[in-house]
Amino acid sequence: MGFKADSKLRVPPLGRRLRLGFVGGGRGGLVGEWHAAGARLSAHWDIVAGALSSDPENARASAADWGIASERSYGTWEEMARAESVRPDGIEAVVICTPNWTHHPIAKAFLAAGIDVILDKPMTISVEEAEDLVATARDSGLVLAMTYPYTHHAMVRQMSAMIAHGMIGKVRQAHVEYVQDWATGPADAGFKGAQWRRDPSKVGRASATGDIGTHAYHLLHFVTGLDVAQLRADFHVCGAPKDMEDTAFVSLRLSNGAPGTLWLTQAAPGNYCALRLRVFGDKGGLEWDQEYPEQLRFTPLDQPQQTIHRGTGAGMLPEAERLVHLPRGHGEALTDAWGNLYAEIGHAVAARRAGATLPEGYVTFTTAEEGAAGVRFVSACADSHEAGGVWVTLDDAAVAAGQAAE
Repeated sequence: MGFKADSKLRVPPLGRRLRLGFVGGGRGGLVGEWHAAGARLSAHWDIVAGALSSDPENARASAADWGIASERSYGTWEEMARAESVRPDGIEAVVICTPNWTHHPIAKAFLAAGIDVILDKPMTISVEEAEDLVATARDSGLVLAMTYPYTHHAMVRQMSAMIAHGMIGKVRQAHVEYVQDWATGPADAGFKGAQWRRDPSKVGRASATGDIGTHAYHLLHFVTGLDVAQLRADFHVCGAPKDMEDTAFVSLRLSNGAPGTLWLTQAAPGNYCALRLRVFGDKGGLEWDQEYPEQLRFTPLDQPQQTIHRGTGAGMLPEAERLVHLPRGHGEALTDAWGNLYAEIGHAVAARRAGATLPEGYVTFTTAEEGAAGVRFVSACADSHEAGGVWVTLDDAAVAAGQAAE
């Protein structure tokens, strides 16, 4: 069946679902469940294979939970890449939702096997590894997509579109924060994720900044369309004693010269998943809070403030309406954002495999290049902190452009 570029977001354009495999995500792995739920909700994917855990018993039990045939439940990701690449019904893409330090070798192996890659954030633990993956994906011609689900919320697309259409004018300042509390007290010995997230050999030079700071940075960049030209970062431990930061304060200078701030912490009691973005221009402002994802606060200058609710019409722009699936009053939340993410990536993978070209702006997802930009951001924050909180330049051209704009 031919490729249908005019299909709805959650309708597979090849007339069938794509075959998907997982590395990681087995029992006890919350992130894997999010990925799997998004893939299923998107209606673009059938999960048919997996190396779901490094523990053989967990891998077998998890495969049974997910309805994966026993012969396609693999003991290692290396075995999975080899076997699936030669099967006539082999997987067409693989999800990698393993701990950070494993991302580079696993993604590189599946790209070498001719399999498109869907990779959890952060892309890698070093700039060198990230740049190598970008080059590998580019040379292969395959899709390497990063999973930043928050930008697949309809109201985040609404916010981005309103800024792009000039509805708040020129961006004059932007502020993003991601605030949690799970690292306030001593780490639970049974929580393996807390252990490796504090190990530089497994996460690189930053802990919380790589874990949730990459989300905040990506959201800011995606919504405003602006890069971070320079930054100044201070890392702190505000919770129980630990070897790496649980809190960071980052001053930003954006590519148009505007100032900004990024605050993140995993040690603020009473906060759970408080990802919030505020952007102000010379004609108005916009605010979005991940814990209230269906609402967008719009404050046009010298006019009454507005609250735009997710739905169709009533102020919603076409770029956002494409991601809406239920009428107002019927809640859509993070699971729907994951579903949108996997639907948009599904269109991209299907188009590549069909030799088709998607219309400009037809789908939006985080590319390998953008994934590497997130790694460079984390590295620049570490550079700044280690040098005593000095300003660090990420993009000389952007600095010059911003100075000219001022």
